[in-house]
Amino acid sequence: MHQVYGGPEALVRFVDAAHARGLAVVLDVVHNHLGPEGAYVSKFGPYFTARHQTPWGDGINLDDTGSAEVRDYLIGSARHFLVDVGLDGLRLDAVHALVDASETHFLRELSTATRAWSVEAGRPLTLIAESDLNQPAMVMPVGTEPEACGMDAQWADDIHHALHAFFGRETTGYYSDFGDARELAKALTRVFVHDGGFSSFRGTDWGAPVDPDSPYYDGHSFVAFLQDHDQVGNRAVGDRFAQHAGPGDQAAAAALYLLAANTPMLFMGEEWAASSPFPFFSELGPELGPHVTTGRAREFAAMGWVEAPPDPQARETFDSAKLLWQERGEGEHARMLAWYSTLIGLRRAHRELRDPRLGDVEVEIVDPDTVTMRRGPYLVAATRAGSRVRVGHGTEVVAAWDPVQLEDGVLTLPGAGAAVLLLPTG
Repeated sequence: MHQVYGGPEALVRFVDAAHARGLAVVLDVVHNHLGPEGAYVSKFGPYFTARHQTPWGDGINLDDTGSAEVRDYLIGSARHFLVDVGLDGLRLDAVHALVDASETHFLRELSTATRAWSVEAGRPLTLIAESDLNQPAMVMPVGTEPEACGMDAQWADDIHHALHAFFGRETTGYYSDFGDARELAKALTRVFVHDGGFSSFRGTDWGAPVDPDSPYYDGHSFVAFLQDHDQVGNRAVGDRFAQHAGPGDQAAAAALYLLAANTPMLFMGEEWAASSPFPFFSELGPELGPHVTTGRAREFAAMGWVEAPPDPQARETFDSAKLLWQERGEGEHARMLAWYSTLIGLRRAHRELRDPRLGDVEVEIVDPDTVTMRRGPYLVAATRAGSRVRVGHGTEVVAAWDPVQLEDGVLTLPGAGAAVLLLPTG
């Protein structure tokens, strides 16, 4: 709604234009914190409570004195965007920070209301949660179990971590429990790697297992990605995956998550391995700005990154993040764009490659650097190896990042990359 972008009227025009082109619009809403500068809602009521603490300070008041009005405000805001503005869904930021001990958790109240608004509007409305809890109850319909929150989908960070650590070879910080082919196989078949076992980064047991045959959710209930604004923007210099891994490793990771049973999500510019970084940038006042600069530098030390982060307050940091659209038709960028287009085309053309049934996904560890993922009659072979790898059996190469050999049904990959095979029938 920022006036610089045209205000409420411009948002409505944008949504209408997207719908006219067959595109749905999902808004990222941050109900869990409002930022320490320029947020004045606390002047108008008890919007925060010291009862709950979050990484951003006092929690949003969902269960303390005066919380009824706060909840009404948030529910009303959601209705405005979904019904009045015409958005198709909301992505709810860090819902684990929405601490609520009341009888009906805020997320369940929002889910129930959204179902009613969907009927009223005559179109599907979607709620997508960013959750660090690794709890399948997040995407179970309200009433199916006491903790069910009724979200339509949730982000699958463990899939990201497994892909990133395996193909990017970073295993520090919150990647410390990832990096092996076993974690990658588990993420692709069961979503949560931390599903009740010990998380070394958190120092405690974490999560609960996903039921691959659940009647309440399936693979499409979990959003899989290789990059997003947090995972790139929270790196010291905002470097993208191909910049610290390599194009072959990105091609391999993309083949797995774009053809998996989950709902895939791309980060802007990922599809052509954009060269422009996406560093964290801000425009804060003289009191808070320096604290953000020094605070981020301390944070990176825990991840083992030694690069000096650019000043988030500097104009050149913001300018460096702008995409160079002309790259799409140039060299390796054009090659990556063609690869992503091929993979998305395969997913769209073949129902087996968009089948949401997790129980039907089979992943085999060929060697420490290579896995195959079976999707119906198709086999996705992906490797991070630096030399030739012999993989599986097939009758036809449907797609390949690099030229491959298929002799007597045996596929040979020349190095880091991926191929999609048609398997023999019968």
